[in-house]
Amino acid sequence: MLRISNSVSIEDNEIELSAIRSQGAGGQNVNKVSTAIHLRFDIKASSLPEVYKQRLLALHDHRITKDGVVIIKAQQTRSQDKNKEAALERLKTLIQKALITPKKRRATSPSKNSQKKRMDSKTKHGRTKDMRKKVID
Repeated sequence: MLRISNSVSIEDNEIELSAIRSQGAGGQNVNKVSTAIHLRFDIKASSLPEVYKQRLLALHDHRITKDGVVIIKAQQTRSQDKNKEAALERLKTLIQKALITPKKRRATSPSKNSQKKRMDSKTKHGRTKDMRKKVID
């Protein structure tokens, strides 16, 4: 069981894990041992609350297909167990990320004092540049 929060968890039978061969360099071990993990999680068919499902489907993440299936491939380590843990952790963070609502941006205007400071620094910088010019008699 994958625990997302205190009240929400995903049963093991909803997550499809399969071992596949890793890509890339690694010598003979890569060719004979399936250490990479391919995780599939169907959002629509899951037991997640409806709010979670809607937020996940609304995410623009390359790991979520048009059909609402999350596909994660973990192949960082040479251990199948560690790759399994990594894939499940990535799924957990993806679901948690979907629930975070960004703070609304409130438009602000610069204060009078900050505007005055900015103009003073510009004037000072301009004077400094004027001092660098050639002196004409």
